[in-house]
Amino acid sequence: MPVWCCRCSLAAQLSGPETEGQLLGSIVQHFADSLRRKVKRMPLLEETTLTGDPLLTVPIVIIGNGPSGICLSYMLSGYRPYLSPEAVHPNPILHSKLEEARHLSIVDQDLEYLSEGLEGRSSNPVAVLFDTLLHPNADFGYDYPPVLQWKLEQHHYIPHIVLGKGPPGGAWHTMEDSMLTISFGDWMELPGLKFKDWAARKRRSIKSDRVMPEEIACYYKQYVKVMGLQKNFRDNAYITSVSRLCREQDDEDESQVSEDISTQHLEVEKEDIQTSLIKRNWEVRGYQRTKDGSQVPFCLFAENVALATGTFDSPGRLQVEGEEFPFVFHSMSDFGAAISKGKLRGKTDPVLIVGAGLSAADAVLCAYNNNIPVIHVFRRRVTDPSLIFKQLPKKLYPEYHKVYHMMCTHSHAVDANLHSAYTSFPEHHVLAFKPDMKCVLQSASGLKKVIKFSVALVLIGSHPNLFFLKDQGQGIGHNSNQPITCKGNPIEIDPYTYECTKEANLFALGPLVGDNFVRFLKGGALGIVRCLASRQKKKHQLIVESGSGDGVP
Repeated sequence: MPVWCCRCSLAAQLSGPETEGQLLGSIVQHFADSLRRKVKRMPLLEETTLTGDPLLTVPIVIIGNGPSGICLSYMLSGYRPYLSPEAVHPNPILHSKLEEARHLSIVDQDLEYLSEGLEGRSSNPVAVLFDTLLHPNADFGYDYPPVLQWKLEQHHYIPHIVLGKGPPGGAWHTMEDSMLTISFGDWMELPGLKFKDWAARKRRSIKSDRVMPEEIACYYKQYVKVMGLQKNFRDNAYITSVSRLCREQDDEDESQVSEDISTQHLEVEKEDIQTSLIKRNWEVRGYQRTKDGSQVPFCLFAENVALATGTFDSPGRLQVEGEEFPFVFHSMSDFGAAISKGKLRGKTDPVLIVGAGLSAADAVLCAYNNNIPVIHVFRRRVTDPSLIFKQLPKKLYPEYHKVYHMMCTHSHAVDANLHSAYTSFPEHHVLAFKPDMKCVLQSASGLKKVIKFSVALVLIGSHPNLFFLKDQGQGIGHNSNQPITCKGNPIEIDPYTYECTKEANLFALGPLVGDNFVRFLKGGALGIVRCLASRQKKKHQLIVESGSGDGVP
């Protein structure tokens, strides 16, 4: 099967059937139009061929089209944040720093200097900085307006591609529709388009500060169109591998081609290839699913790759006996489908819910509202200060505090007899699921108990699926011996550029680096754009200096 091979962002127009050229052909044409370059026509490249032209590449490919990828695309498209003329930030020290370079966009300023001394609910300083510029003192209950204004400066546009499995918005399109977001609607919004203004124009009734995921998903999808970003987005794109073209320079054989690209693929002399350029490039392979369900492979080359995939790909597992049984679910959507189809109607045995986070609380509420009895199992004590419920104000999140109240007062330890509607088992964990729909629990003291259930729902978080990276990306985490997780082992990055410390020209943002809330992931976009713009400026200066040295005016 022929493969689309984007040899360069400017110099190749792919031909062939319209379906096969849909993704890469439009990308190439877009970059050519953007930079006003002519596009040469060449035949569709076979998988095992590379032309002899110098390897030109897409400056950056973004994997993931959720809010992280969308915000990064917005800033790469030339939108720059400036301090508003009338703005006064409530933090006098930060405001004084901002006044020092009012004429410069935040992208062109020293982010480390601006971030110094700021505190917030993110471990990434640039995320805290950008959040306090967009939502000053939000964690103290204030509703101050942003101190930034956005300007479109098209000369700052950096060509890029955003690849996503579904429509823009990512995992928000697959979340349970009946639940409210944990964050306020305006905390979910992206720069340049207020959520409430968008909702008003769409004549959508927003009854509370918290909104349904369906509303947020629709907002993100429309945001891409309203901001004119759709030319950079390619939907229904599935990534299969992301790899270096060549080994790093400190390897034993500097000229050896990587395991993923054999030497027979190179039909050019080695001296014709700029080694420094090749070693910087990434190869991104995948396929686009067409309307008829067929898969059309593609291959892209990129100077930089940004990982914005989020963490909803792989539900967390207990790794216990019997977890693979069909009556053990790992997602709210499966549980909701079972309820909708009436599979739990008339069941006398309770639903077994495992977990103490908000997803587990949502499941408890879902079952409770459908008159389905619940057995709720979780490892922590109900007094554990790290429980998410203790961080949520009661007035804003009454439904979650209702669940927490039941967790505390309807414990099996309080009443040996199981409650008809809900019973909690704090400080317990699952030892095994049995074929006869029984579950073996064990307490912190070692006592075992067997519970009969109708279906089990394991909601203990989710993990990113980075199968397309070498060793599933395990080597780029803080602990290179553990898989990537948003809490325990996020990707290790430079705190101000969001570049992976263990892999040059690979960036990550959002949940992959520990920023699970939309309000904080925007800082990742700022850091990455600041880094790329700075490198672009340095590269231009080197070209100018080199030209001057050769006598070029």
